[in-house]
Amino acid sequence: MIRSGLLFLIPMAITLISCSSQKKAPVSDRIRVLLDTDANNELDDQHALAYMLFNGNVFDVEGITVNRTRNGGDINQQAEEAERVVKLCALHPQMKVYKGADGSFEEIADHVDKAGFDGAEAVDFIIDRAGADDARPLVLLPVGKLTNIALALKKAPSVFDNVRIVWLGSNYPDPGEYNQVNDEPALNFVLDSGAAFEIALVRGGKSSGTAAVRATPEEIKQRMPGRGPRLTEPVTGRHGGEFYTFGDYSVDLFGHARMHGDPPSRALFDMAAVAIVKNPAWAQSRTIPAPEVVDGKWIDRPDNPRKIVLWENFSRDEIMEDFYRTMEDYRLAE
Repeated sequence: MIRSGLLFLIPMAITLISCSSQKKAPVSDRIRVLLDTDANNELDDQHALAYMLFNGNVFDVEGITVNRTRNGGDINQQAEEAERVVKLCALHPQMKVYKGADGSFEEIADHVDKAGFDGAEAVDFIIDRAGADDARPLVLLPVGKLTNIALALKKAPSVFDNVRIVWLGSNYPDPGEYNQVNDEPALNFVLDSGAAFEIALVRGGKSSGTAAVRATPEEIKQRMPGRGPRLTEPVTGRHGGEFYTFGDYSVDLFGHARMHGDPPSRALFDMAAVAIVKNPAWAQSRTIPAPEVVDGKWIDRPDNPRKIVLWENFSRDEIMEDFYRTMEDYRLAE
């Protein structure tokens, strides 16, 4: 759902050619979602964004916020990559990208009541959408560090009663994981908050996490070229080159990335998190007392009355098939 004054602007330099014959679901049946991403980190963020934006029959997209993690440059570069994907999904300029935290939760938390604090644009937007007058819950989908979400909770905890946070991160119960270590104090703040919190586990190197939802370059080359709306003017990619469709940009992203495993492939961690919001049957969930992170290690708190949800054992084949099918038969978000 786009609520800005740009609602009725028609994106320039695009041809909206959707190959779908589906009727769009009523707004009341769609899932309100706001994606928070470090879009320029690697290549899974871009695919998560496109998958969400091409599932307009399922998601009512409130907006996109970005943060900076250790890879991918500063907050401006993170925003630029997210905007590239929005353009390639034929949703620019009406789908705005909001700039969030460049720094960490501990650096910013004491300044959230001051004007223009680091990340204010995204944090204030998250608070605005969390407090919207809408009976449907808002799903916050952070697929990077949790800084923006924790800052919003710090500034306005009362508006999160109708919010479900689904974070892509963690190797729980093992230590480490990129999104986690980028801001563990933010993670602990969310764990100890009153907001509904779920974790789509990563578990690098194991079959039980989103790390198992993988694509090979051969699959991408076979199924992605030309997918999505075709623009009439190109978008310059992160690695250079000009692209008229998201599918062609996907091929380029895979062509510039290092592959891992046998067969050589790349995990689409973030896209899998979007997928299980779309269809919870594509993973298994369990509820546990909220643990905490101390010196980088998980500490269970079995007597903690605060509960969180863990998602694991993702159905790789079903998720990837739905991803490719969505690319072929997309419905643009509004």
